[in-house]
Amino acid sequence: MPGIAFGRFDDSFSFGSIKAYIAEFISTLLFVFAGVGSAIAYNKLTSDAGLDPAGLVAVAVCHGFALFVAVAIGANISGGHVNPAVTFGLAVGGQITILTGLFYWIAQLLGSIVACFLLKVVTGGLAIPTHGVAAGVGAVEGVVMEIIITFALVYTVYATAADPKKGSLGTIAPIAIGFIVGANILAAGPFSGGSMNPARSFGPAVASGDFSGNWIYWVGPLIGGGLAGLIYSNVFMNQEHVPLASEF
Repeated sequence: MPGIAFGRFDDSFSFGSIKAYIAEFISTLLFVFAGVGSAIAYNKLTSDAGLDPAGLVAVAVCHGFALFVAVAIGANISGGHVNPAVTFGLAVGGQITILTGLFYWIAQLLGSIVACFLLKVVTGGLAIPTHGVAAGVGAVEGVVMEIIITFALVYTVYATAADPKKGSLGTIAPIAIGFIVGANILAAGPFSGGSMNPARSFGPAVASGDFSGNWIYWVGPLIGGGLAGLIYSNVFMNQEHVPLASEF
């Protein structure tokens, strides 16, 4: 049964680890820039800032495509997590040390924040949309929705990228991960916002100065990601923690 590994400072500050943090920063920046940018663009092109069916599809497709690219370009360096909930789920399953995972979080959050401030600059100061539950949806329902969809995301990451038995399936892991995110946004977007990613929600909150309800997008995704890591690693995998350089 895989175990959680705290890690060593010399390992987390090795040259390979530093490159992994930079890769996570760049991948998360590109993903958030495209994802949040799609929402800004849609709001600008429509007189109603609300999300109608066409807008929901456009945002879901953009996020799916952007995450596919972000995961692909980071896969051979950092594993292409692009999401603190994914990193947490992999740490719970013993696939990355807690210490290195914390540095991944820092890189991901910084990437998201920089992306959102860049969007404010290049769009002439347009508002940065933040995640929030829909009218009639309570915070508890939002958390439960985020738990479910993040569980699906991290479970997909394990099945297609982290499991040593993945075989040729690993070559399409970025596509599968992008697809599940797009599908989850279509399903959950009108209710919880369909975040699945604390970094994706935190960057816009910082850039807009609006943190109302932001805790939902930490609690839900981290619980969902952690559950997926515990279940997949203990039920379907049987391996010890491997060094960072051997991931995915």
